[in-house]
Amino acid sequence: MRVHANAKLGPAGRLALVGLIDGGCSLRTAARASSVSVATAHRWWYRWQNASAEARASGAWLEDRSSRPRRQPKRTGVEIETRICAVRRATGWGPRLVAGAATGQSHSTVWKVLARHGISRRPAGERGAPNRYEWPCPGDLLHMDVCRYARFRRPGHRATGDRSQRSRQWMRPETRVGYDYAHAVIDDHSRLAYVELLDDECARRP
Repeated sequence: MRVHANAKLGPAGRLALVGLIDGGCSLRTAARASSVSVATAHRWWYRWQNASAEARASGAWLEDRSSRPRRQPKRTGVEIETRICAVRRATGWGPRLVAGAATGQSHSTVWKVLARHGISRRPAGERGAPNRYEWPCPGDLLHMDVCRYARFRRPGHRATGDRSQRSRQWMRPETRVGYDYAHAVIDDHSRLAYVELLDDECARRP
């Protein structure tokens, strides 16, 4: 069960809340102790009272219920869902092709049906290797980028772990060291990389 990280009442808290009420505390007192509203305390106490012995033993009553409505009159019919899944398994097509094959449904509806049945994505072994683009000859295409790195007079606490030598002198204009600019070039065909540190982001080599 997925519970929000900041939830005030997880499964353990719900069990503790019910234990407080079962031990004689009032709903208001138990709600205040658990940092929740009285309505929330009443809901979980009511859930505990109406849970079966099997649900209490397994802890199923502690789980969040689905927000899906009980009635869905506009949901895709079983026959159409079966046809969509059959076309998907037979061809391996995506939602758009499956929608145009024999279903008569929109591709968004087809995707929801495939996701509901767990076949919206092909298995990892059937996806094949990724397509790697590559120009035919070296030098046809060069990827270039510039990264900026701040200079420093001595290593900081991130490298040394010592925060006792912190100084704010770097904030003064006369004490700033400056930056180095790493100009990187990668050849698309051979993947050969060349990096050079320069003083200017727009520097040109002589």
